[in-house]
Amino acid sequence: MKNKPSSAVILLSGGQDSTTCLAWAMQKFDEIFALTIHYGQLHKIELESAKKIARLNKIPLKIYKTDLFKEFTKNALLNKEIAIKIPKNKLPSTFVPGRNLIFLSIAAIYAKQLDTTNIITGVCQTDYSGYPDCRDNFIKSLEKTLSLAMETKFKIHTPLMWLTKAETVKLMQQLGKIGLLKHTHTCYKGKRPACGKCPACLLRLKGFKEAGIKDSLPYK
Repeated sequence: MKNKPSSAVILLSGGQDSTTCLAWAMQKFDEIFALTIHYGQLHKIELESAKKIARLNKIPLKIYKTDLFKEFTKNALLNKEIAIKIPKNKLPSTFVPGRNLIFLSIAAIYAKQLDTTNIITGVCQTDYSGYPDCRDNFIKSLEKTLSLAMETKFKIHTPLMWLTKAETVKLMQQLGKIGLLKHTHTCYKGKRPACGKCPACLLRLKGFKEAGIKDSLPYK
């Protein structure tokens, strides 16, 4: 059946947010197709996490590789020579220009081939770390653009958009999948055990602390 309301494509990075979205999606949709983008990120542990999480939940996973970002952008997630910095009034050095724009466009193309119109992503404006492509106005704009571009009424679901990290942790607990988070990757330095000091680790730890729940991810 075309455009099945019970199916969706989810962007699964292997991180905390996308894994929480997967748990959310498993309660909302009958059929889920996971999509992981291999975009030249320094830490392949991210890809391994996505594979494991998909396998544990018996979700079919497609990994798509692109060199676009490595070719055209300079940032700390692709270049180990660039330091991780989050300066005031400037974009973080971990910002990858166009990443969510391209990722969601690829997801829409994939969704169209699967005859579904639902796309799920873990972007969040509440704890968005200064990334402009995690904001609600961007998502709504892109949803309209993709729908016009492909003559298909896509819906981009963002279940975490208005949640703090603590609320995201609590959501995972409510969904009964909190144990999955021990398999996720968050650390900007790509370490396991995680470094516990980079901005991504600190935000995650803060969320667990405020939620009053122990993080099962190992830290140094």
